[in-house]
Amino acid sequence: MGDVFDLSRDDIGSIDVIYDRAALVALPLGMRKKYSQHLMAISQNAPQLLLSFEYDQKRMHGPPFSISSAEVAEHYQDGYSLQLLQSEDIVGGLKGKCAAKESVWLLSPKAIIVNL
Repeated sequence: MGDVFDLSRDDIGSIDVIYDRAALVALPLGMRKKYSQHLMAISQNAPQLLLSFEYDQKRMHGPPFSISSAEVAEHYQDGYSLQLLQSEDIVGGLKGKCAAKESVWLLSPKAIIVNL
């Protein structure tokens, strides 16, 4: 096992795309900003498909943690254009404990404009 924060661009090489099915939602609030910034840096803002959950965090403690649309924007809007592809209620609730939505996000790198 290793620590994702120890990875560098040299360690992983070129990244074409990231599929985050359960990483961001597994991290407590205090680590999510550090994780998203690190991931963008080592992947050079590779496109991402991000899955997240949204529910009343008072009803169930994570992981998976609840991540709102506003939090997704907070972490990624500076480097990516955000597109919510789908958001649906989870049948039976999250882990059968509380009502929740699962969302699928497409994070596309923002174009860099260079003035000459």
